[in-house]
Amino acid sequence: MRAWIVRDTATLKALTARNFRMVIGSKPSVLLDGRSWLEGVEGRFACRSYRFGDLYVRDHGSKAVFATQLELDAIIDGQAWSGQMWVTDLWRKQPIRRRWQLVERLLSRPETDLLIPDAVRSLQLWR
Repeated sequence: MRAWIVRDTATLKALTARNFRMVIGSKPSVLLDGRSWLEGVEGRFACRSYRFGDLYVRDHGSKAVFATQLELDAIIDGQAWSGQMWVTDLWRKQPIRRRWQLVERLLSRPETDLLIPDAVRSLQLWR
C-alpha cells in the first residue's frame, strides 16, 4: 500500500505475481490484470492514504490469506473513490526465491446492514 501511495511501480511489480488480478466488488464487478493495475498506478489510479482495521491472516503453507477492513482514500481518473472497504489478498510464496508475492486482491464495500453480522454469528456452531 505504501508503494502504491508513492507510485513505486518497481516495488509493486516485485510484490505482485505475474498473474496478479485485482477484483473490484462494485456493481457490476470489475477485473484489473496486473499490467493494467501497474500502469494505472503510474498516473490514473492513485492512493492518497489508507488505514487497516482488524487483521485476519491464515497461513496455508506456500499460500496465505490476508483480510482486513480498509479506510481508503483513492482517486481514479480524477474521481474520488474513498471510504470503508474490505480487502482480501491471496499471497503465494515463490518456490525458488522463497519470497511472498500478491496473487489476488479483492476490494469491496462492507455490509452496512447491522443485523447481518449478528445473523451470521448465530450460525456459528462453536459458540
